[in-house]
Amino acid sequence: MLKIKKQIQRLYLSTVVGNLSLTGAWVAILAARGYSLAEIGLAETVFHITSLMFEIPSGVLADLFGRKKMLLLSSFLRMIGNVAMILSGNLFMVCISLAFHATSYNFASGSGDALAYDSLKLAQRETYYEKYASGQLVIYRLCSGVSTMCAGFALLIGHRAAYGTDILVSTVQIGILLSLYEARVSGEKESAAAKVTDSVKGALVHCFLSSLSFMKRETKAVCLMFANSLVGAVDILLLFFLQAKLPEAGMPGWALGFALFFMEMGGIFGAKIILKWKRLRYRSVFAVTAVLVLLGVIVEHSGMYLLMTAGGFIAAFSDDALQVRTNTILQDMFPSEQRATLISMESFTFSVIMVVLSPLAGLFFSRW
Repeated sequence: MLKIKKQIQRLYLSTVVGNLSLTGAWVAILAARGYSLAEIGLAETVFHITSLMFEIPSGVLADLFGRKKMLLLSSFLRMIGNVAMILSGNLFMVCISLAFHATSYNFASGSGDALAYDSLKLAQRETYYEKYASGQLVIYRLCSGVSTMCAGFALLIGHRAAYGTDILVSTVQIGILLSLYEARVSGEKESAAAKVTDSVKGALVHCFLSSLSFMKRETKAVCLMFANSLVGAVDILLLFFLQAKLPEAGMPGWALGFALFFMEMGGIFGAKIILKWKRLRYRSVFAVTAVLVLLGVIVEHSGMYLLMTAGGFIAAFSDDALQVRTNTILQDMFPSEQRATLISMESFTFSVIMVVLSPLAGLFFSRW
């Protein structure tokens, strides 16, 4: 019991360190450097195209060679992305940096959740996962809020110093990840090892095709992935562009960080409140959250920065409430030996939607 508690605590701590950064308001940083919203939207598109390319392979590699190893690789890729941003002097180098950050998120996304669920499964505490997922989202929103609240300080010291501190934080995260143990359910390790005996390529193909076969059988899982990803994409884009739109609406520079922090807090409330609505049907949860996110988009066009901030809060609330409910349902459906791959497929659907919406959102928000 003590072992699983330490594992979960270290995963939480890794999330804290991984999301605390002076560069959380990267849209505001790029805007301050002179990049237009259309250019920022293009950079965001590059980010998600990269995610499309590496999301599923990263999950397959995590299932085959270990989730802990992929989490470590994620931290190294994040450091490379930070170096690229420090050296960036044009949009091309900015896109290169975001591409490395995208692959960093790819290798972390499915690996962390898969490692947590299987660790809990080994300890026969799978029912704790919904609370764990909620806690992770709370940490993510809180740390993201603190990071975006530091937007003014990041602009003051410049992007190079801000991304330089992020490199130091990544080294701390690597130390935490090294203390984790690799959790494998009975028979999973042997199954993965057997796949690797033929060839790495064959193992990758086998795991990928097995995951596709699961999704073909479980159409409900696919529908859940797309529903969750659609709501999440709209929320993320809204919060991103509000970083640049709030100052244009007249918000004082000193208040921007506090406004961004307040919006992120909406996610914390959503992740916690959904735990009290266990009997509410998924369709009802999706309908309510989708309407609230769209409401956030509508009030963004009001031109009143206080109302726009409230809209961002509502969108974050809805996104994380749906995220917790969706993740819990999907984890119960996923087979352990393909868990990271299937989680990556969920992230893949998110990236597909973002690739379509990002450039459109950049043009859409720049005209208002």
